[in-house]
Amino acid sequence: MSEGASVSQVRVALPYHLRNLARIEGDVLVEVAPPVTLRAVLDALEAGYPMLRGTIREYETGERRAFLRFFACEEDWSLASPDAELPEAVAAGKEPLLIIGAIAGG
Repeated sequence: MSEGASVSQVRVALPYHLRNLARIEGDVLVEVAPPVTLRAVLDALEAGYPMLRGTIREYETGERRAFLRFFACEEDWSLASPDAELPEAVAAGKEPLLIIGAIAGG
């Protein structure tokens, strides 16, 4: 991004299996130009870590994978529009965007 451009450093917390796949320890920082949306954050994450393409969203449709959930500021964003702006605390890097593996079973 060019100097002087307004970008946000967004923190993304990934589940263990995706951190392991991408060889990441801890949260990931991605740069996102406004507006900071779920789609923009996931696009930046997949651009920086191409091995994650298809693991969070389906290749063809871009839809969230069935057993992953998105949380921002303690709110479930899994069914929200991917183009809705994330909360300011997430856009400012104060709170992480959480990508959590759903627990299934009986």
